[in-house]
Amino acid sequence: MEIKRNGSQASVSGPSDWFTGKTRIDPLFDHHEPARAAGACVTFEPGARTAWHTHPLGQTLIVTSGVGRVQVWGEEIQEIRPGDVVWFPPGEKHWHGAAPSTAMTHIAIQEALDGKVVEWMEHVTDAQYGN
Repeated sequence: MEIKRNGSQASVSGPSDWFTGKTRIDPLFDHHEPARAAGACVTFEPGARTAWHTHPLGQTLIVTSGVGRVQVWGEEIQEIRPGDVVWFPPGEKHWHGAAPSTAMTHIAIQEALDGKVVEWMEHVTDAQYGN
């Protein structure tokens, strides 16, 4: 058994290569072989969002607070709220983040394939975000 005590893992700012705006990542759990799942709690300040990206084995988001946005490449932006659960299938190009005037926090769970959990791509432009 392993217990990760609250406060035992440092929060980090979301890197500017992967995020637009102010974000905070709080690690929750890493995968332990043979398991592949890892999770983090991510908080986005108003207007903050990820870059476009994919996950080799998909990603699940569980919205815990605020109001956010998600979008799959070529589809309309969707609003997300606390209690919503979002599933992105493997290889689906997408982004997620906060609404323009409201912060949003979600738990993100993804699995590693050959040690890789994400493929980062270009930033979401203000026009794509809908500013």
